[in-house]
Amino acid sequence: MQDEPGKHNRTAVITGSTSGIGLGVAEALAASGCNIVLNSFTDSADDHALAEKLADDHGVKATYARADMSDPNACRELVEHAVKRFGGLDILVNNAGIQHVAPVEEFPVEKWNAILAINLSSSFHTIAAAIPHMKKAGRGRIVNIASAHGLRASPFKSAYVAAKHGVVGLTKTVALELAETGITCNAICPGYVLTPLVEAQIPDQMKVHGMDRETVVREVMLARQPTREFVTIEELGGLVVFLCSDHAAQMTGTALPMDGGWTAQ
Repeated sequence: MQDEPGKHNRTAVITGSTSGIGLGVAEALAASGCNIVLNSFTDSADDHALAEKLADDHGVKATYARADMSDPNACRELVEHAVKRFGGLDILVNNAGIQHVAPVEEFPVEKWNAILAINLSSSFHTIAAAIPHMKKAGRGRIVNIASAHGLRASPFKSAYVAAKHGVVGLTKTVALELAETGITCNAICPGYVLTPLVEAQIPDQMKVHGMDRETVVREVMLARQPTREFVTIEELGGLVVFLCSDHAAQMTGTALPMDGGWTAQ
């Protein structure tokens, strides 16, 4: 899906993309020459400034669009906004997600509903809205950021694990439906990623366990990842760029672990 002379840059929508994995993916796609639609639910001056910086840094066009990923209409309107703004949609990256940890019998119903809506149903709505535009263009790339928890379970994360397993199933179904259209759909299943949110948890873990930083990272936070190393945002961004390239044209319906060997066990 490289741009041809005289053709418009590819346009990418990344949900949940003003920080962490989403912003890293947006950076990588912008660096590859894509116009970018950033998204979150806040609509702050900082959100719009991020879009301006992406455009300035990479010589592409970028815009910010507020959309609450728990609202089906807002999910679909985000896609339509991108099409109106840039004339089409080539890449959709579903990244938005939230988490809550509790035993099943104590899991708040409102948290269950929110996690299923944002982590799973939002992907259904954005994909459904994007497909007609991609079919019209005769090409497209859909990448769903699932999780190692889309392939493995952990206790106390019932909603998150259920949603991420659902994302993997949705990915496979969409890929089969679109197999002859030039549109691919794949999922990436990261292990623990060193995002600012995770980085902020390390000092607290050090206090709780009475360990230094290196030990708490290796023995507590990365206990399930055989490499004992975090996945980096840059590594995830690179994989997304590859999946959106011509080289990945025959990769569809896959759930690709990037987890330091977690799911190999």
